[in-house]
Amino acid sequence: MKESAPRWVATIGGGIVGGIRLAFLCGFEYDSGHSLAVMEGRCLEKLGKRQGCSMSTGVLPAESSPTIFHHVGRLTVALFASVGDLTLFSLQTLGWILAKLPRGHVFWPICYEVGVCSVPVVLVTGMFIGMVLAVQSYDTLRIMHFESQLGSVVNASLIKELGPVLAATMLAGRVGCAIAAEVGTMKVTEQVDALRALGADPIAYLVVPRVLACFLLIPALTVLADAIGILGGWLVSTQMLGVNNHYYWLYSENFVTAYDFLMGIVKSMFFGAFIALVACHRGFQCGSGAEGVGRAATQAFVAAFVIILATDFLLGLLFLRLYYVLF
Repeated sequence: MKESAPRWVATIGGGIVGGIRLAFLCGFEYDSGHSLAVMEGRCLEKLGKRQGCSMSTGVLPAESSPTIFHHVGRLTVALFASVGDLTLFSLQTLGWILAKLPRGHVFWPICYEVGVCSVPVVLVTGMFIGMVLAVQSYDTLRIMHFESQLGSVVNASLIKELGPVLAATMLAGRVGCAIAAEVGTMKVTEQVDALRALGADPIAYLVVPRVLACFLLIPALTVLADAIGILGGWLVSTQMLGVNNHYYWLYSENFVTAYDFLMGIVKSMFFGAFIALVACHRGFQCGSGAEGVGRAATQAFVAAFVIILATDFLLGLLFLRLYYVLF
């Protein structure tokens, strides 16, 4: 007899379906001038009208009191509202990218800030990551008498995973937070409203150049992180740990392929786009005052880092399946 699906699978599936249905019932429409709290309040107000209570003010019917299910429900509504809002924001940004590219005097300074100014921190962190990886991997391989293959472990790990993720993390911390703070400050000081009053779309003027700069320049930062990490790992392996130089590069050549390098570059392009989109989105949703700007910068980094890790996992599975199909 065929077994039924696990209970947790049914629970998660029901939650996703219910959340999507909730989003359609609430009729979300993206507006960069409205915060998620406003959108959530509108949603709760609509649901409150259906249930005969004023949920927009948090007042429940007299016969019920808030329970853990009410809090979980509010968190679920806020989560789906945030994801839906970010999706609409991304689609609108993509539309502007396809419709009109940014002007050079706006685009090139952003490229300098995103790319050139990020090179020192990427080089320093890449060097130490390669050195640490060599030191930590050596003992494990030496126990199995495979220390001559240390180069394949260090270089494959850097090119496929650590290089792209490292460059993306540095970009999220240095550039993502700065973008969120800059856009958030412009929103708080009503510069975004001024752009809209002058007939310029804030997304086309503020978001598109930053998304394109991160998308196009993070592959170069990834290549730099890979190269300096490989150099650091080679120096530690051959000069400090005594690994034979010939076998270090021989096993690296045998185990690291062009497909691995291409996989890391493609991953980094997704990371760069998501970092810029999340940072700009949090900037547009910034609260009032200096506290709101600081909170937006923090949320931008945390959300971007989580998305980087989740995207790395999903793309890793996709490229693994694609490898077996092609080769």
